[in-house]
Amino acid sequence: MGRSVSYPSDAVVAFRTLEIEDEDNWEWEYEYLVEEIIETARSTFPSVAPCDGWRGREDRILLRNSFADCGISTYCDLVAIWLVERDDGEYRDADAYHPRSGRAQRWLSQVASRFEATFGELRMIGQLSNGDAIFERKPVQMSS
Repeated sequence: MGRSVSYPSDAVVAFRTLEIEDEDNWEWEYEYLVEEIIETARSTFPSVAPCDGWRGREDRILLRNSFADCGISTYCDLVAIWLVERDDGEYRDADAYHPRSGRAQRWLSQVASRFEATFGELRMIGQLSNGDAIFERKPVQMSS
């Protein structure tokens, strides 16, 4: 069975590649991209703050606000930068007493297009029955 990059279910996802000329520099390039994502996300979405965590074994949480986790997942040189409603115990406990899920979904729908435009370089155009995903480069937008 084929495989593609992991990301949480129901996430807003932006795809790109990790451009590496020398495989010995993979870890350095990855950490540079992580810092770029954190810096860009914090300036674009001021409510997010650094968070060091994981969703499962493959999805690394980089930032968090009251409603959502923002993170990164990689497979080979394919990168998924994602934004998804929180699902940690603290969030679920707070949601039980003061429902947040509706507000979280509203916030995610409001920021989704800006998130994808900010971080996405590739668009998933399909997925094969074996799980392999097919991508195309997004057209470069010229400013006038």
